[in-house]
Amino acid sequence: MGGNPDNSSGWPPFTLTGLPGLENSQHWMFLLLGAFYAVSLVGNALILFIVKEEQSLHQPMYYFLSLLSVNDMGVSLSTLPTVLVTYCFYFREISFDSCMAQMFFIHLFSFVESGILLVMSFDRYVAICNPLRYATVLTDTRVVHLGMSVIIRSFCMVFPLPLLLRRLPFCKANVLSHAYCLHPDLIRLPCGDTTVNNIFGLFIVIATFGLDSALILLSYVLILRSVLAIASREERLKTLNTCVSHICAVLIFYVPMVGVSMAARYGRHGPRYIHTLLSLVYLFVPPMLNPIIYSIKTKEIRRRLHKILLGTKI
Repeated sequence: MGGNPDNSSGWPPFTLTGLPGLENSQHWMFLLLGAFYAVSLVGNALILFIVKEEQSLHQPMYYFLSLLSVNDMGVSLSTLPTVLVTYCFYFREISFDSCMAQMFFIHLFSFVESGILLVMSFDRYVAICNPLRYATVLTDTRVVHLGMSVIIRSFCMVFPLPLLLRRLPFCKANVLSHAYCLHPDLIRLPCGDTTVNNIFGLFIVIATFGLDSALILLSYVLILRSVLAIASREERLKTLNTCVSHICAVLIFYVPMVGVSMAARYGRHGPRYIHTLLSLVYLFVPPMLNPIIYSIKTKEIRRRLHKILLGTKI
């Protein structure tokens, strides 16, 4: 992963950063992040295993949950190498090509996660607003098409980013703000004109996160309208309860993202470690909490997980 200014690619390496100003706490951060990695990878692997083994979970909602779990594992694995060497082995250098590859996968998985949350909201909309048509609307084939369209859209959005960066000259001290490579961090380093990069970056954020969040909000407005038409209060609560896990997943994904964006825009003069911590929350918390949330709120998953861990039924 390390680079050399005189490497064969001709591109300069980048310097990774841990927690600025808190260098003495780096080993504690590694222990904390290591726990996050362990919970994320083990938890999402268990979700995949349970959905595969539990016949009652072979439904569109849980197929999308499986895709979310695979994606969350991808998010964790895409940051693991550089976080490990930065916080544990104190190795700070990463080659240009390795940095571009890591940036590509981090943003790819982030865009895919946004798309998965959108199709999961569509699943909840159909299940609540058109329950009689649920089986005909969300067939196995359509679920596959929705999943593939999310992945293809995300790939098409992210693929130009490293290409646009490679055309720019890097002549400054290429010190990154994090222990991994992110496009907003990289775009401030080139010496050349980054107008095209900035415009394209803004476009893909609006076309993915902006559009997805708006459509998710619209789906829940329609769901709420349908739920309020139910006469029984008990039935209303029961119906809304099927959406709680997804709402939590949406919040833990979008709220940290907004926090990172606000800090980058309005908190430039604040302590640098605040930006680093917000970025860590954005990348590490959703993959860790998603399996926990769905394990708690889904009876079938909870029962099977309890059986795996304790060998008993609840």
